[in-house]
Amino acid sequence: MSSGKRVAAMCSPSMLAIATLASAALLPAQGVHAQTQFPVKPIRLIVGSAAGSGPDIIGRAMADRLGETWGQRMIVDPRPGAAGAISADLALAAAPDGYTMMMLTSQLFVASQVLSGLKFDLARDFQSISLIGTVPFVLLANNQVPAKSLKELIELARKAPGTLRYGSAGTGASEHLSGVLFTQLTQTNMLHVPYKGVPQAITDAMANEVQITYAVVPAAMPHVQSGRLRALGVTTPTRAPLLPDAPAISEVVPGYAMYGWYSIVAPTGTPAAILNQSSSEMVRVMKEPAFGERLKALGVDLVAGDRQVLDKWRAEELRRIREVVKMAGAKQ
Repeated sequence: MSSGKRVAAMCSPSMLAIATLASAALLPAQGVHAQTQFPVKPIRLIVGSAAGSGPDIIGRAMADRLGETWGQRMIVDPRPGAAGAISADLALAAAPDGYTMMMLTSQLFVASQVLSGLKFDLARDFQSISLIGTVPFVLLANNQVPAKSLKELIELARKAPGTLRYGSAGTGASEHLSGVLFTQLTQTNMLHVPYKGVPQAITDAMANEVQITYAVVPAAMPHVQSGRLRALGVTTPTRAPLLPDAPAISEVVPGYAMYGWYSIVAPTGTPAAILNQSSSEMVRVMKEPAFGERLKALGVDLVAGDRQVLDKWRAEELRRIREVVKMAGAKQ
């Protein structure tokens, strides 16, 4: 006799009636639970940088592993322009159902404090999911620049003010602010040339259309390793493990510090259950040794923070970036 028949045989008719009513009452709740299972279709991860940029590379690494975990594809959708503001507008226009996420980076965070007339408010319009990690920017020079060190670059810029050009991912981008801060602290004058993304700036740096550019380690490494660009310094207070021969800019320019960071957020209104589930699964994936080594190889200092960690990080970064923007006079 099956377990179900044994239970039925032990119950009186009245007990069976009560059990039947109770089971029927549970059906709607079970149906709702089935409908809220996540994910049941592909997820779109909007990245506010061009394909081949640091955020795009990190986003694809995350998407590949999360797709395996969820059994649903995570599709990376690069939407460069306006220092990431275009990606925020697109994400904000999407339904807050968990199937649209956005990579929130230092680039977009800086842009939100530099650019005026934006349609979104990062604090109000996006909820935290996970903090991935941090990464230094690298000051890159092409091989036609006679300066072989930071000191020589500063001397060259002072001898010929306004003749050196540096490229960035766009006005208000972290790379732009890195350059502004450098010129402010070194009292030099270099011409800023904005692009729609880091890959374009790097391409023009190699072609000597601009002499200098800034890029995060994942985007810079192939060109440094090939010898087409020289890494003169990194923007973090300490040297980068992948570029041990490149000094921290602060070694030559006291007080200089900038760094990139990556996180994933969703439009405000996304169900808390989905945010919590996504956060816990992303943290678990990032703490896998193999995945951690993959990010480390890309130059990322892994944080693997959950929603609460990212909330605190965003608040602290907002205060820090406002101070840097004010010091650099970069507010537009």
